[in-house]
Amino acid sequence: MIGIVIPSFNEHEVIGSLVTKVSAAIAGGCAIVVVDDSPNDLTVAALKGLGMPQVHVTHRLTKGGRGSAVIEGIQKCLTLGCTQIVEMDADFSHPPEELPALLKEAHDRRLDLLIGSRYLPESKILNWPLSRRVFSKCSNWLARLVLQVPIHDYTNGYRCYSRRAAEQIVASCGKLGKGFIALSEILVNLYFRGFTVGERPTVFVNRVRGESSVNASEITGALIGLFRIFGLKKELQAGHVKLAARD
Repeated sequence: MIGIVIPSFNEHEVIGSLVTKVSAAIAGGCAIVVVDDSPNDLTVAALKGLGMPQVHVTHRLTKGGRGSAVIEGIQKCLTLGCTQIVEMDADFSHPPEELPALLKEAHDRRLDLLIGSRYLPESKILNWPLSRRVFSKCSNWLARLVLQVPIHDYTNGYRCYSRRAAEQIVASCGKLGKGFIALSEILVNLYFRGFTVGERPTVFVNRVRGESSVNASEITGALIGLFRIFGLKKELQAGHVKLAARD
């Protein structure tokens, strides 16, 4: 079974349409797990109104962050018996029509993690303001320099996981922060434990509703998170060296 994890915050206006398109995109059906941190019940009501038994909704009472929502959703997918699990945004940033190709490529290449990358030659980014482009590009360049995982996009949340990768994520991730930092934490945890990682081109569409702004707090938080993950990388590498020495 395929599992789709969608972290949500105040997305009641679009969540019904997204879930419907996701369900239609996957032949043979899928389980859709929405983990909602909205301060009201509007998203839950919108999903219940669809009458789709394959949709599972968790409404958390406080905003726990995207990373913790994804990990909670992955855990739910594991209990449902899912063998491939995709995480994606709730605001149509990640096109549902790409799902079949994402799942097939992950399966055919036998990857534990396949990332829809915004920074491959065939990829496209639509409707993103210059400030976000610059911040994202610089963040990914710095992450690649420091963390040394051979991919181009550390921070896009359109990803497909194998079941064994999902089990590892639930067991070991979410300790360095509950927000977007979890994306890089998951990547480092998997790659330096020997899991197979790859990426494919994607189209990233900036949300039409609302604006994002880059501020000093966001930049500081990203830098602190990066150095925490660098520490995790060193710990994992040291663990592999010790294991090799014993063998």
